[in-house]
Amino acid sequence: MTKVVVIDGQSGRMGQVFIERVKAAALPCELIAVGTNAIATAAMLKAGAAAGATGENPVLVNCRDADVIAGPIGILAADSLLGEITPAMAVAVGQSRAKKLLLPVNQCRNVVVGTQTLTLSRLMDEAVELLRTMCQ
Repeated sequence: MTKVVVIDGQSGRMGQVFIERVKAAALPCELIAVGTNAIATAAMLKAGAAAGATGENPVLVNCRDADVIAGPIGILAADSLLGEITPAMAVAVGQSRAKKLLLPVNQCRNVVVGTQTLTLSRLMDEAVELLRTMCQ
């Protein structure tokens, strides 16, 4: 089974919606929620993640054996998500051998050229379809 580590911070809304959509699509994957704060972790667990943990060390540990890491593109940049992503977290995500499913949220001074501005709902539709191919 594909291990998908979902990393999110702040309110955890993006991770929550992503997990809800993946569960609804019945994809063959294990969803692990890793929040940068307890609120984000709780939101993702409520959405149906199989397990969850909070903070820097869970990011470091779970990136080691993830098949897919999903989250906002800011998880690759130290100090993003209003400072919730530590340099060690960004390195762990970047150096992981996992495929990265990065959601191009053009916030926190990270702007991705060539992307469209999509609603959260449409962004999640596209992310779930990409994950479907990664789980095969």
